[in-house]
Formats: sequence, C-alpha cells, structure tokens
Amino acid sequence: MNASVSITRCPDYEPRSVWQAVNRSLSLLGGIDSYVKPQGRVLVKPNLLLAKDPGCGVTTHPEVVRAVIRILKGIGCRVFVGDGPSVWNNCPEEVEEVYEVSGIKKVCEEEDVSLVEFDRRRWHGRFPMAAFLDECDCLVSVPKFKTHGLTVLTAAIKNNFGLVSGSYKFELHRRHIDPWNFSEIVVEVYRKAAPVLSIVDGIIAMEGDGPGTSGQLRRQGLIVAGADAVAVDSVLTSIMGLNPLDIPTTRVAAEKRLGSADLNAITIFGEKLADVTGEPFRLPKSSLQKKIPLPLLRLAGKLVRFYPVIEQQRCLRCGRCVDICPQKAIRSDSGKITVRYRRCISCFCCQESCPAAAIKTKKSLLAAMLGL
Repeated sequence: MNASVSITRCPDYEPRSVWQAVNRSLSLLGGIDSYVKPQGRVLVKPNLLLAKDPGCGVTTHPEVVRAVIRILKGIGCRVFVGDGPSVWNNCPEEVEEVYEVSGIKKVCEEEDVSLVEFDRRRWHGRFPMAAFLDECDCLVSVPKFKTHGLTVLTAAIKNNFGLVSGSYKFELHRRHIDPWNFSEIVVEVYRKAAPVLSIVDGIIAMEGDGPGTSGQLRRQGLIVAGADAVAVDSVLTSIMGLNPLDIPTTRVAAEKRLGSADLNAITIFGEKLADVTGEPFRLPKSSLQKKIPLPLLRLAGKLVRFYPVIEQQRCLRCGRCVDICPQKAIRSDSGKITVRYRRCISCFCCQESCPAAAIKTKKSLLAAMLGL
C-alpha cells in the first residue's frame, strides 16, 4: 500500500494559524484517531537541540507542539512531552534550561500536560534509550525541518536519535564516524521506537550549516505529516531539491524496507509538491551531495575531510564544545578554545551544540584542491 504524506501551508506561528494547519494536515491523513488510540498515553517528542528561543529556528516551535497536544487531548489522551537535548550527560539543570528557553515548558504548563526528562534508560540492543517509552502507548514525533552537517537532513527519521540516553549519543558519534555508518545507527534507533506519526515543523526551516546556530533560516511555510517517516523525509528532501536517496538515513531506511523513498509510491494530500518547491536548499559545507556523483560518494567521504574551526571573535568561552566532543579533541587553553585536529573525527557535535554560531567548517587540502 502506498505511503501517505500531507503538505499544508502555514504562514506563521500565530497560534490559530498553526492549529488550523496541523489539524488539517492530520484530517487529510484520516484524522488523529486513525493512528492514536483514544484515551491512550502518548509521548510527544519535539526537536529541542539547544537552549535557544523559538525565533532562532533551532528547535521545534512551541506553538506546533501546542497544536499537537490539543489535538491529542481532543480524543482523551494523556499527553507527555520530552526530549533528550544536546547537553552533556543529560545534566538536569541544562535540560531544564532547554525546556525553559525553548518555550516548551510554558506551553506544557498552559496546556496542563507533563513535561518529562529522560533520566532513566533501558538498553535496546546496542544502545540505551529513554525508559519512559515503556510507560507510553505510542510516540508522536514533532521534528524541525533542518539541514544537518553529517546526515544532510534532520527531520522525521533523525528526530528519534534524541531518545538515546545522555552522553551515549556522543559515544555513538565516536564509534561511527562515517556518515553512512552513523546513518545505520540512526535508522536502528528509529526502528526500535518508530513513531505512529511524524508532524514536521517546516514553517521556518533551516538550510546551510544546520542543525544548530550556524544554519540559515528559510521561510518555508509548511507543516508536513505522515505515519511513514521515510516517506515524510523523502518529500522534504524533494522540497530541498535533492533526490530522497541522496540522504544517507533515507537510503539506509529504504534499503531496510522501513518505509517508502519512492515518490511515485507516496500519495501526497494537500498542497502539490511542485507548488511548494522553490530554490534548492543551501547544503552544509561538509556535504558532498550535488558535488560528487553518488557512486563515488561513499569512497570520497573517506578521502575528503572537513573539520570544525573556532571563530574566536564569536566564541563565548562557554565550554559546551569541550564537554560534548566525543573524542576530547577540543580544549580550553588560557581562555582560548582550540581543536586538536589529530583527534577530531569531524562529527560536528561541537558545531551542533554551539550557542553562538562560533564554529565554522574548514576544508582539508584535498577538498580545497577539488574545489569542494
């Protein structure tokens, strides 16, 4: 059976506009009760990468989360909201700061739903995931539409990576440094706890050196939703101006038959794909998509390297990059943050977690010689 994805226009984050767009997107798919059992316990998982306010476009906007909460409460569900932000070892104080600054805490208080922290874990095969999953009947994912320095796109499939407990996210980065190898892990995490729905905040998207503060905001004006996360990401990839199979996570998931990456096999409701596709997205500087033919991409990824470089003028000396680096390749020396490149694995966790957009991308000599 064909996968179904809805595309709904939403001009801004005004609460009524967002609620109407999210409600319509789910109605086009058959209604929320086609996917979520009424009266059930539901975990809503946004993308809460950093302690940044909603206007920065780094996190799922709280009004999109509010709309999802209200729709679930409309069928009598008990709703819980939570994520595992990009903080070292799930430090409670830092997680609380992310919830506060992102606006998610306020929305949960106003809507009288529980905001939970993933402070307990249970092993699922090779990695620990939030034990709170066991206390819920289903998961509803509310990702942000952004580019990503390692996986090119972060949206429906990648959002589940936030369910991996604490610092183990960075251990997985350390062990799986190749984008394709890392994507295998991301897809395995997705498979262990696939959401019943993915409702993507694409009202303000991100292009360039996402998914953190180094990316550039792009007004896309869309809510994109579906039960098949692979199909949802495939539609988003097409909007970006890429082939779905150019995205490592999408290709890996499709090869494992976890969803459909074939646009001809995806039924799109609402807006036509051609009507919402404009200029191609600017990709991360570290991305080789559109620069090297796909058959050479995996090989080239081992020969061509990109590295993080600190812009000292922007740097806040907060030390988050030092704490988060899985290889301990970044250090603070006499008040200056520096990178030890012999240890660096180019995972760009530092760039992802930097609150000041102070970490840029440096090319290896070979990459520069090839004009990448």
